[in-house]
Amino acid sequence: MAGAIQKKIRELSDEVEKHNYQYYVLDKPLISDREYDRLFKELQELETANPNDKQPNSPTERVGGAPVDKFKKHTHRVSMLSLNNSYSAEELQEFDARVKRTLHQSPDDVIEYWCELKFDGLSMSLTYEDGVLTSASTRGDGAVGEVVTSNIKTLRSVPLQLRGKNPPKLVEVRGEVILSHADFKKLNAARESAGDELFANPRNAAAGSVRQLDPAITAARPLTAFWYGLGAYEGGERLATQAELVQKIRDWGFRVSDEHALCKGTQAVEKFYTSILNKRERLPFDIDGIVVKVNSLRLQEELGFVARAPRSMLAFKYPARQETSTIEEIIVQVGRTGAITPVAILKPVQVGGVTVTRVTLHNPQEIARKDVRVGDRVIVQRAGDVIPEIVAVVLEARPSSAKPYKFPVECPSCGKKLKQEEGEAVPRCVNPVCDAQVKEAIAHYASKDAMDIDGMGYKIVEYLVDNKLIDTPAALYHLKAAPLLELEGFGEKSVNNLLASVEASKTRTLQRLVFGLGIRHVGETLARVLANRFNGLEALAKASEEELLEVHEVGSEVARSVAEWFAQPRHQKLIKELVKAGVKPQEGPRPVSGKLRGQTIVVTGTLPTLSRSEAHALIEANGGAVGSGVTKKTSFLVVGEDAGSKLDKAKTLNIPVKSEEEFLELIG
Repeated sequence: MAGAIQKKIRELSDEVEKHNYQYYVLDKPLISDREYDRLFKELQELETANPNDKQPNSPTERVGGAPVDKFKKHTHRVSMLSLNNSYSAEELQEFDARVKRTLHQSPDDVIEYWCELKFDGLSMSLTYEDGVLTSASTRGDGAVGEVVTSNIKTLRSVPLQLRGKNPPKLVEVRGEVILSHADFKKLNAARESAGDELFANPRNAAAGSVRQLDPAITAARPLTAFWYGLGAYEGGERLATQAELVQKIRDWGFRVSDEHALCKGTQAVEKFYTSILNKRERLPFDIDGIVVKVNSLRLQEELGFVARAPRSMLAFKYPARQETSTIEEIIVQVGRTGAITPVAILKPVQVGGVTVTRVTLHNPQEIARKDVRVGDRVIVQRAGDVIPEIVAVVLEARPSSAKPYKFPVECPSCGKKLKQEEGEAVPRCVNPVCDAQVKEAIAHYASKDAMDIDGMGYKIVEYLVDNKLIDTPAALYHLKAAPLLELEGFGEKSVNNLLASVEASKTRTLQRLVFGLGIRHVGETLARVLANRFNGLEALAKASEEELLEVHEVGSEVARSVAEWFAQPRHQKLIKELVKAGVKPQEGPRPVSGKLRGQTIVVTGTLPTLSRSEAHALIEANGGAVGSGVTKKTSFLVVGEDAGSKLDKAKTLNIPVKSEEEFLELIG
């Protein structure tokens, strides 16, 4: 009986580790999450009932072991050296010339280089003895690091035992622990909700997650790692090149980046450098350059080291995405839902090739946490989604006159007292006739993706509200030519065009109208879902919270928000006024083909020729459903420039990705 239990535990351990490898290393899961959880739970229960039969490197160790009082020290068998940096093609040429001089080669000879990504994470060294993971340690000072074995075991992308037969007697595998942009945002959002201090960037988050005294905390963080080098290597197959070394690491079961190239000479290196730079913003994780390595391991050994860096390798870095600037002013903006958002006005600065003059400070808590003040020197960065943010204040440069920022207690537009609901991060102006909210609400209603009133941009709306010609979206339909012609800048032709566009908006689709109403939490996709579910505006307006919850993709927060919006007397009055003015939303386009029937498609980024709404219309016209977020049920993702976190999620879930061109070819 005991032998049968031991065998079952061993088989389950092997099965769970196989699925860890398929999911976390290859991104190709073979079973559902539920099936995996069942296997894992069965193994846990068997081990709990038979603790003496638990294997030393059981996958159940990945949930986190017992907390430690402090980290022990670990001496690397082979030092983890730094790399010399290069920031220009000229410095790359100098590196190439030095390599040739040291090897006594002709300047005309061509060196073969292995090029790979330079990850911006936490350097890590794993020690395997006879194929079994025995220790994991941080880089430390290069010679001595800290032991974080229990924490690293929680990473399901790290093999507890090397795959394949005849593992080396001893090997140190080197790599970088990272956090993706998408997971970084989720982690910081959760910390913000809990009132915890936010991480400055993904690298900081990865380092903080690994250096936890309680491995259970590390286990709860969505860390992964990429591996690319070896330290000590004894009793293993002889390797001749860096390319072979990376393939061997992959064969052992480690996650290896597919972004690499074998380059003959520096021109090929520069080409690889440029190709990665062009896609840098679309990568799901942070990098700060590429690493250039002499491909021949024999030549690497012959080149040796200088100071604390190998002569055979170079970090070819990209322009910094962090710069410093000065805060000249802090203002607050009033959104259409009354949300008060603080914004820092900066002295213009180039960050990653873009001039940054304004940075959102999000909410009062964020200002207080970072202690941001007018006059401060601040570090500004553009991260994966290219939205600029303030990373930190340079306290050493703070002027003596800088005073803590006092968040306003009154609305800067209408002067009414602000209110902050429990559980919300930002205060709000709750005055329904606040000029700023009125302007934002009307501009949103008239926007291209809503009622598409051509010529009714924010500046025109602002002008019309200030001149008392409109105060609600319904008032747009009562505009007359005569008073408009009396306003500065309005000619007969522009007035006629504007009034014609207003008239044409009366027959937009219900989806556009629902989106244009500006209901909190209801974006384009949810507006489309609601429009498809309810037969007309009146039916939607009468829907209870329970009925709304029955709609696919509508959660409790959205259902409550929609029901509350339509229950407010001023909104009921608005709907009546719109109907009285002749607004009669039409049905959306009927499918003209069934090429996408049964498929859910998500669109992200800026497409070359189609707007987001045009792409959505094409999906529905061909029988498909438009998804708001990437899930396991997403059929494929259509991507454009600056795709962001949805592309990261698609890669994680192994969801097919198509360009606009591929999408258009698919539907013919």
